Amino acid sequence: QVQLVESGGGLVQPGGSLRLSCVASGSISRFVGMEWYRQAPGKQQRELVARIGVTGSTNYADSVKGRFTISRDAAKNTVYLQMNSLKPEDTAVYYCRIMYTMYWGQGTQVTVSS
Repeated sequence: QVQLVESGGGLVQPGGSLRLSCVASGSISRFVGMEWYRQAPGKQQRELVARIGVTGSTNYADSVKGRFTISRDAAKNTVYLQMNSLKPEDTAVYYCRIMYTMYWGQGTQVTVSS
């Protein structure tokens, strides 16, 4: 049974920072790509925010480039999303996912508001 658990969300003022964590457990290989998605209020689709491949290569949505950084600690089966210079439009539920699979976490709420 594969399980992904996100944490680190919360309420932050514009310009602030948060670091999200996603811990993977169960029968998965350490060598998998991981992704962060988000679903904004009122939106039906989830948006890919960032991904990190098995080689450590990273990709970001244009809207977060230069502000967000995805990283991983393979020994801990954990992927992180460092979010800086947060904007109100970053408000969303953030989910992690194992690339190319149906395994998603339950999500963590990020609210950027003054």
